[in-house]
This record gives sequence, C-alpha cells and structure tokens, in this order.
Amino acid sequence: MEPKKILWIDDEADQLRAHIKFLEKKGYNVLVALNALDGIEMIKSSHPDVVFMDEMMPGMDGLTAIEEIRKNDKRTPIVMITKSEEENIMVEAIGQQIDDYIVKPVNPLQILSVLKKILHSHEIVGNKLTRDYTQEYREVYEKISSKAGYEEWYEIGKWLAEWDVILDKRPDLELTESHRNFRKEFNADFSSFILKNYLEWIWSKMGNRPTLSVDIFKKFVMPNIRNGKKVVFVVIDCMRYDQWLIVEPLLSDYYNIETELYFSIIPTATPYARNALFAGLFPYDLQKTYPKIWDRGHKDSGSHNRYEHELMDRQLDRYGIELDGESKYIKILDPEEGESLVRRLSTYVSAPLSAVVVNFLDILAHSRAVSDLLREISPDETGYRTVMKTWFQQSALFEALKRTVEEKDVTVIITTDHGSTIGKRGAKVYGKRDTSTNLRYKVGDNLNTDKRGAFLIIEPKKWKLPIFSVTTNYIIAYENYYLVYPTNFSEYERQYRNSFLHGGISIEEMMVPVSILTPRKQ
Repeated sequence: MEPKKILWIDDEADQLRAHIKFLEKKGYNVLVALNALDGIEMIKSSHPDVVFMDEMMPGMDGLTAIEEIRKNDKRTPIVMITKSEEENIMVEAIGQQIDDYIVKPVNPLQILSVLKKILHSHEIVGNKLTRDYTQEYREVYEKISSKAGYEEWYEIGKWLAEWDVILDKRPDLELTESHRNFRKEFNADFSSFILKNYLEWIWSKMGNRPTLSVDIFKKFVMPNIRNGKKVVFVVIDCMRYDQWLIVEPLLSDYYNIETELYFSIIPTATPYARNALFAGLFPYDLQKTYPKIWDRGHKDSGSHNRYEHELMDRQLDRYGIELDGESKYIKILDPEEGESLVRRLSTYVSAPLSAVVVNFLDILAHSRAVSDLLREISPDETGYRTVMKTWFQQSALFEALKRTVEEKDVTVIITTDHGSTIGKRGAKVYGKRDTSTNLRYKVGDNLNTDKRGAFLIIEPKKWKLPIFSVTTNYIIAYENYYLVYPTNFSEYERQYRNSFLHGGISIEEMMVPVSILTPRKQ
C-alpha cells in the first residue's frame, strides 16, 4: 500500500522540518508549498490525502485559499493551523468545510492524532468493532442454555438487532454473513425455547410471565390514562426491532424514548396478534366473547381486524376506565389516509385516547413477494431497513409525531403486532383446499406437516386459538421454514424463497418493541 500523502501549505518552511521528519518516520509522504497559490496547484497535480493549511500567509491567506479549493474540490480533507483561538475564525473555517483545526504551537502528537482521525479512523473503528463483536458473541452465546429464561433471550434479541444496524454501515468488515449464520443458529434454539415455555406463559397471569400481546394495553396505555395523560397509541404493523432501531434516532430529537421488548403471541399474524393488542384477550377467548370477529371462519382474514376500535373501547370498559371524551381510531393504508391524520391531528391529540394503525410494512412484505422491483430495492434485511427508514422520513406518521410534540400532557406509545422473517427453506404441509394460504402458519381441518420445519397443533383450545370445526388444526413454522404443499413443491419453494413472511416462531417475528415517547419540551 502506498504511503498516505500530506500537503503542508505554510510560508515558514524552516519551522516544519521537525514535523516533516516525524511524519516521514511514521510512514507518511510529506509535500510542502510555501504559499497558497502554489498549494492550490499542487492539490490539482499531486492529489494529496490531506492538506494542512496555515491560516496566516503573505498574499492569499488560509481562509481565502480554502474557499478557492472548495470551489472545485469538496472531498480532500483540510486541516487549518492557526495562532488564533477567536470563535469567529473557527466558525468561518468550519463554514468553509474544513475537517479539523490545530492551534499553534503545533505538537507532533496533535498532528498524528488528527491524521489518525481523518485518514485511519475507518480502519481503527473497524478493527475495534471486529474485536467487540467477537467478544460479545462469546458472551451472548454463553447465555443460551437449558436454564436460559426470557430475559436472557431479550438480551440476545437486542444484541442481534443492534449489530444488524451497526453492520449495515460497515459491510467492509465481512461480519454480515457470520452474523446471519449466528442468527440462524440462535433461532433454532429460540424455537425450542418457545415450544418449551409458551403454553405455561399463556396460562399464567400477567407478572408471572414475559409481556405478551394481550398485556400491552393494560401495561403501557392504561397507566398513562389513569395518570391524566392523553395517549396516542401507534401500531406499525409487521415492524421488527431492528427496523425500529433505524427510525428511533429520527424521533429522539423530539421525544425521550424508553423501549422494551415483548413477545407476540402465535400465530404472529395480524388477525391473532393485533386483535390481542386491542382486545387484551387471547384469540380463543376473543372468539367466545366476540364471535362476530370469527363468524366467517379463518379464510376471510380481511374481516378479522374490522373491530379494533370497538375492542379497544370494550377493554377499557372491562377495566373500569372512563375516558373524558370519546376515543379516536384511524387506520392508514394509503397516502390519503396519512394526509387525513396530519390534517385532523388536533382532533386526535385532543382526544383522551387515539389509536393509529399503520400498514405500510405489512403491505410492503406482501407486495414484495410478487414484485421483482420491490425485491430488487429490498433484497435482504439491510435493504428492508433502508426502505423502512426512507418511508418513515417521508411519512405522514413522522410529520404527525413531530407536531404532536407541541401538545401538553400527551404520551405516545409506539409498538407493533408482530415482526417478519425471511423464508429460506420449504417444509411440506398437507391439507384440504379450504386451508388458509399463509406461508408461515396454516389453519384448517386434519392438517399434517413435515416436522423438521413446523409443528402441528391438534388442540387449539390448549393454545388459546380459535376453533372452527371439530377437526380444526394449526401448523406453525419455526426458524426460517415456510409451508409448501407437496404438489409442485420445488417450484413453489423457489417462488417464495427469500420472501419476508410472518406467522411463525422466530426471534424476528416474536420479539418486538414497545416504546414510550414523552415530548422533550414538557
């Protein structure tokens, strides 16, 4: 590798000899220009990796020279060297897009520190990240044991998602593939953990189990209402924790944010998990209490979430909470509905409780399965996170949240009903024509499956799932499997491979965020 090239522009060359020798010993190639005009020409011909520019020189001064350089060269790093510590000089220099400055007298270690930061920080940070990842992986892996509980799995889920985001910015580290392999390995253990503990959880009381979908409203929404706060309850359908980590910093300028993880119930799909959020009931109990939700059976999935506003109000009634006014509800399926939210925002934030359901990610996941264009712009989790961030930055939801921060006594709670995972392997499933079409779970009569990638539920009531006939069965896929019928198995397996799916058991689908946002201005 060629040595890094430094151009030092200073009319007092004799005073630079010690610095030049020091840098040459450190492996740098140092060029010297005695005035700004010569320096500008040398930049064009020599293409240095960094320029040191003295502020005070006869003829053209350093600030003017930087201005001239930046007219044609926006990229070459420039470090200004000045005798003055006056604020206006620093502000003007920074306005000229310098990368750093040093106040005289110049210390060799100062110079080396600046060079490390400008020329080598990417490599230094990369090496540290690699060391940190290796060390943290060992620590996280040790948490997986037969005695590991949900709190240990929360830590594992957070670690995986946080490193997803870090590695998005550093693909050069070549850790991404290893991280994906670790995620696959962890998901195999996670599936075993869920199958071992889930039944106990759903038959235990809140407080004696991890937080589940049915607990979210009671744990996070109701206490704020009881404390006299107005609440905006936002459900971003199909949002993973790693995706939330991408948009959370965009909101942190406006809100103080506290985030927890919770477990979505299974199937991790909208008709089950989102109704559980609004009703505070497991699907079997919901079917008994409000049979009209499931009166068309399991096939008409579009009808299962028509009653969320009513379910929310009835849950409040069940716990004896009387609102000071009517609750509000809006579901955003397209840009027009988003614009309606912003246009009528005062109506929603003045209500004691407003629920906002946003379906962008769920629509994207379903549309991506049949669109080559969407697959191209979101080929993997990294691309999906990028799309999520781009959408959120331009969304009506973000605009509404920025405006909501101006309101008094408003708490915003953002969560999701479930996440999604990328399907990698097909598992054979056997059922009749009226079996549900979902790829990560199936509902129907007398079902069967390849037990390597899914498990069969023959007693829905035991799992607190709706029953539609005396032979109703459920099949739930785990890890990264998806369910395919044996007819034309290879063709359909290939068609749906690498699709974002939900309904099964995986860290990405089940371990999802709930965040409490309080305006910074309060």
